[in-house]
Amino acid sequence: MDSRDALMVGTDSTGKPVRRPLSPHLQIYRPQITSVLSITHRATGVALAIGLGLLVSWLLAIAEGPAGFAEAQAFFASALGRLMLFGWTLALFYHFCNGIRHLVWDAGYGFDLKTATKSGWLTVGAAIVLTLAAWVFGYATLAK
Repeated sequence: MDSRDALMVGTDSTGKPVRRPLSPHLQIYRPQITSVLSITHRATGVALAIGLGLLVSWLLAIAEGPAGFAEAQAFFASALGRLMLFGWTLALFYHFCNGIRHLVWDAGYGFDLKTATKSGWLTVGAAIVLTLAAWVFGYATLAK
């Protein structure tokens, strides 16, 4: 008996030993868009919480005075800072769009496979478009 067999042993309600499958197992389970987007929704929630720490640090730098603010601005203007801000913006819009998708599901709509797949791709596309639009708008505003 190997370790997989040991993991499949369980008992039924009467206490009789039974074999239980390990399902879904990652070696045989093919991820679907709904499962990938669900995991991504959780990951973007974590990213937003971490990004909130960056926002708080920026606000604290403002309160610290001109020197602290200049230091924070220099970080956010760096390549790493802009990459982090872009990722945070993408996470924000993805989480927002997927949240709307979940509200539609809560209302009882969009559960069939075709609609769930379309709404998933729409969520991804909308998040990308909104992120790019926000950054284009932000840079256009700076140029004025």
